[in-house]
Amino acid sequence: MKQRLLLCLLLCGVMLYYAVPRLSLESGGLEGLFAGCWLMFALLAVAGNLTGILYSPKKHKLKRQVEHKRLRQY
Repeated sequence: MKQRLLLCLLLCGVMLYYAVPRLSLESGGLEGLFAGCWLMFALLAVAGNLTGILYSPKKHKLKRQVEHKRLRQY
């Protein structure tokens, strides 16, 4: 799970690195609207991946639960 989130976060970073110099927020009309919306959605994707990484359950807690379940079954 964490590897997928890290990969998505890395891809979002690459897309932002490539696209930000080419987007112009100062231009008016649809071009500026598109640039603003694209940046907003890209930053939401980064925030979602960071949230998934930071709030993912730890593996050692899961191992403890499995051990307790095994002990209870015997």
